Amino acid sequence: MDVFGVMIGLVLLFGIAAAVLAVVGTVKAAKAVGAKIEKHEANARRAVETVTLKAKTYTKIGPPAQIATVRLGLRTSLDGTRQVLESGLAQDGQLGESLALLTRLDAHAAELDGELRMLEREPDTARIAVKLPELRERAERITRAAETMRWAAQDRMHRFADDELSRLSQECESEAGALRHWDGSGPGSAGPGPGPGAGTGAGTGSGTAEGSGGATAGGAARAGLTDGKGRPSAEELLGLADPLAKLAQRLRKPSAGPSAG
Repeated sequence: MDVFGVMIGLVLLFGIAAAVLAVVGTVKAAKAVGAKIEKHEANARRAVETVTLKAKTYTKIGPPAQIATVRLGLRTSLDGTRQVLESGLAQDGQLGESLALLTRLDAHAAELDGELRMLEREPDTARIAVKLPELRERAERITRAAETMRWAAQDRMHRFADDELSRLSQECESEAGALRHWDGSGPGSAGPGPGPGAGTGAGTGSGTAEGSGGATAGGAARAGLTDGKGRPSAEELLGLADPLAKLAQRLRKPSAGPSAG
């Protein structure tokens, strides 16, 4: 009876543990889905705000258009810098520090954008005329800092690409030199080296020997995508190989003439 009670207790414990794990997994999945939804909502809201600001720069006049221009320039500069840094982060880990600085700079930009939004609803044009130059100057400082990081990151990635291309070019040139380095001592050559008067013939024989011995030295040559080696012929694909072979065999047989008897 005690054993039966212990088994029931273990089953209950396993059931409670499974229920707890299921609840924890559900909560984590819900949080992950919620974070994705919030991210998509933030991106959609930001895209709508950007389009609205672009429309205001063309449809409004006076201080509203100027405020919209400042907000749009601030947003465009930060977005462009973030895209450049995030795109190069996988190849260059040092850009992570730049992204951290950009996050702090983005916080200042968000505060400034809030002040600019409040200034858009300000009915007193005199106060707008006083506050707008100050806010524009702050926006220019933020934009200049973001552009400095973006341009530095672009120059850094360009320099790394140039260095990699230079190394790759040198390797290609070395490989080309190795491909042009041949001698006459390969298999199938007439002798240890070409004679004084056998330049062309010896070179041709050596090249032929090199080409024929390449597959043996390096293993069986593999068929490429476009070389057509090792692929079935058109007759084999259409199933006409055997009939054509039989027809050719019949044509090759000597015909029995009148004098054969």
